[in-house]
Amino acid sequence: MRIGQGFDVHRLVAGRPLFLGGIEVPHDRGLEGHSDGDAVLHAAADALLGALGQGDLGRHFPSSDASLAGIASREILGRVGARLEAERLVVSHLDVTIIAQEPRLGGYLSQMEAVLSEVLATDVSRVNVKVTSTDGLGSIGRGEGIAALASVLLVAP
Repeated sequence: MRIGQGFDVHRLVAGRPLFLGGIEVPHDRGLEGHSDGDAVLHAAADALLGALGQGDLGRHFPSSDASLAGIASREILGRVGARLEAERLVVSHLDVTIIAQEPRLGGYLSQMEAVLSEVLATDVSRVNVKVTSTDGLGSIGRGEGIAALASVLLVAP
């Protein structure tokens, strides 16, 4: 068994679509980033890399690499997920917590779970996505950004 955790946070900015959990969520602002800024998929990928003992997202997908500008986070997660087969591991369970004051995300969580399970080639029952707010506290509570935490358990099949 291998356990990993991941974290990501991005500022909400005007003029960008909001991608979370691999889907586009209607909102007047999107997440700033070198990629599409999807904090959910970034946290999941970071957790996988941690469980694999392969560093963090910045090591493999540095913002200084111009060839990665605008890359879809589904692609990032897919590349990281492909490393599981080489290590002969599968996702036993992935748990993600989104921390956001806005927009309301409860109606999108099952779609996000479906994307994560598809990209990681695991059953959707092995993926859980939930959301919480900071009740108005801090920068996230003021609607300035969105964060995500992820924990993963990898096992040999």
